[in-house]
Amino acid sequence: MLSKVLKPSNLKRLAYRLAKKLIIVPHHQLTETTSENNGSSWVTTGDDPQFIIHPARRIPSRNFSKGWYLLRVKITEANHQSHVGKLYSNLQKGELATVDVPWHSTKFVNRLFYLESNNSMLRFDPCEAETEFTMNTFMISKVPSFIAMRHMKQRLYKLLSHVDDVEEYLDTNRKLNGGTLIETVYEEYNKTFTTGVMEKSYPLWVEFDEPRALEKMKQTFTQAQSEVKFSIILPTYNTDPIYLKECIDSVLQQTHKNWELCIADDASTNAETISTLKSYAQKHANIKLNLLSENGHISKASNAALSMVTSDYVLLLDHDDTLPAHTLSFFAKALTDNTNAKVLYGDEDKVDEQGNRHQPHFKPDWNPDLLLSQNYICHPVVYKTSVLKEIGGFRVGVEGSQDHDLLLRATAGLKHDEVVHLPFILYHWRVIENSTASNASAKSYTTDAGIEAIKDFLDQSGQNASVEKGKYPNTYKVNWALPDEQPLVSLVIPTRDGYDILKQCLESIYEKTSYKNFEIIVVDNQTTCDKTLGLFSEYNSTKANFRVLKWDKPFNYSAINNFAVSQAQGEVVGLINNDIEVINEEWLSEMMSHALRPEIGCVGAKLYYPNDTIQHAGVILGIGGVAGHSHKYFHKSEPGYFTRLHLVQNMSAVTAACLLVRKSVFEEVGGLNEQDLTVAFNDVDFCLKVHTAGYRNLFTPWAELYHHESISRGEEDTPEKVARFNKESDYMKDKWKTLLCNDTAYNPNLSNTHENFSLK
Repeated sequence: MLSKVLKPSNLKRLAYRLAKKLIIVPHHQLTETTSENNGSSWVTTGDDPQFIIHPARRIPSRNFSKGWYLLRVKITEANHQSHVGKLYSNLQKGELATVDVPWHSTKFVNRLFYLESNNSMLRFDPCEAETEFTMNTFMISKVPSFIAMRHMKQRLYKLLSHVDDVEEYLDTNRKLNGGTLIETVYEEYNKTFTTGVMEKSYPLWVEFDEPRALEKMKQTFTQAQSEVKFSIILPTYNTDPIYLKECIDSVLQQTHKNWELCIADDASTNAETISTLKSYAQKHANIKLNLLSENGHISKASNAALSMVTSDYVLLLDHDDTLPAHTLSFFAKALTDNTNAKVLYGDEDKVDEQGNRHQPHFKPDWNPDLLLSQNYICHPVVYKTSVLKEIGGFRVGVEGSQDHDLLLRATAGLKHDEVVHLPFILYHWRVIENSTASNASAKSYTTDAGIEAIKDFLDQSGQNASVEKGKYPNTYKVNWALPDEQPLVSLVIPTRDGYDILKQCLESIYEKTSYKNFEIIVVDNQTTCDKTLGLFSEYNSTKANFRVLKWDKPFNYSAINNFAVSQAQGEVVGLINNDIEVINEEWLSEMMSHALRPEIGCVGAKLYYPNDTIQHAGVILGIGGVAGHSHKYFHKSEPGYFTRLHLVQNMSAVTAACLLVRKSVFEEVGGLNEQDLTVAFNDVDFCLKVHTAGYRNLFTPWAELYHHESISRGEEDTPEKVARFNKESDYMKDKWKTLLCNDTAYNPNLSNTHENFSLK
């Protein structure tokens, strides 16, 4: 309950600050704090904070009457996290109606809702966590039905842009469900506010979505896959018999029966563990057991289990984890479908001591640079036995990160089609107190072992690079060495007028860039502003590495950049918006270190809005129909999905607001498309051309800049701009349909509506 009760006078002031027509009363698990910001600040004392909302006394009926309402809310959270609020109605009747209100810290949220009957009060639960926040704005306004319909359709047109005919889609759903059009629109509108918190939606996904996906997969099974035999290697050491039994039972319950279980016990001192192992080995002929006489730790025990293998494929299993019953069937299917596969992996989740599944990890397809930043593959993994034998199995000396080390060595030199990802939950990782699954920092030595594994991998593969700890446990930053003589990079900046933002951009590059061998090419697209022209003259006379090219034609972003690149002298070219502002001095050195790698194509930076929330952290294909920005509106301090906001990784595309690429690669793929994509999506199209040419595009979080987005070009706010945008969007959907439907750097189980890695 509240530890502080507000006086009526304070309530009036609070009500006026939050909304002129509302009285908002703290109700449960909320304590008011002092705030220097505009709004009321609160600390929650539990995971169920509540506000009760009444109409102001001057509202004659003292009721929220039946009808449509628009909630507008802005909340600033102390840690800049995202939350899902809940708005409740029908409180007096005890038949609560709920509306989800997902919100990002500091961002306005507009949420339409409908009341079926009069309500004397509503309840708003801002979050379900102990935290501190400031309520900057909270307003509820009644709106006419035609305004409600227009508001809902505007959101649907934006988020259902992948649907060919939204009106037809809505009308078809109306006929199928037998309701009115506005009811159908409201139903579809509500779906767009699906919770962005994975933990809230995962139980529903497990109950409804997973069974459908599994059944669809099972319908494709063939007799050929039954011939695939697996050897499951299981090192054990003093395993709790309860968990050990669950682990072995999960193997026995596999729907695919062609397997052997190779157990090597690392000299356990727990008699119950040994007794349990012997009991299973005696009862089942396909369970092999080697009781080691001397404790040699995980790598030696794993190698002992590996020595018992007789089949062509090996699956790794930890002694307290479990496999879903379909795991081997799915891997067998994947092996018959992908005859070149040498390493295969699936998605995973965690299971607590009560057996509850949570924290699913839906992984990208083969992502070599992400693997150097983190062991994102982890479990489950199937190896071709010959690959493991060729590299000598597990390596002694990297215990704690032996799986990561094995993956790095096993995948070294493999082609893209030899590493196969199955986007299904195929492994349950046990979470027990002080386990790595529960808390990566519980075993800090694993990070040190990971550094050793990556260092050895880089040395063995002849890479001129070093490695250091990343921002989070078990994450890493690989530093790729630059040549002794820095290659020239040409930074291309198109502009038209925009004195203030261009001046800020140029000053930040010249004053905050440690990499010195660059030239700046400003492309003047019909500037008339005297101050901007004067800025050109000033830099021309004071900077030897600055020049201006004239583009006296209508704005065409693709053509402007193609023209400038043709005049560039650098080995590497950088496409830079005029509203970019440098943050860290190493931004260009970091991006150049990747752009010069022969296997890398486009390199993108981490871009923030001026309020330190994410504007760009790589591009995800298919969001909103074509593409969206990963983790958009997350705060810079947030880890992101499995810490991906702080990891170098391969992405299908990055934004040209700040993009580096070798000039030879730019010319190889024909540059930007100046015929079909004059303004929008030309960077995504370009990246996909580079991707299909065989290069890996890459995002690095270690190059940080502000992006004052849309200041220079403006929004798509005229009929002509909207028509052009739609035409370019249709072009992308037609040309890149296959890739847009399956971004290999993402996961098909994740949302193609939201940019926050929530469930689809």
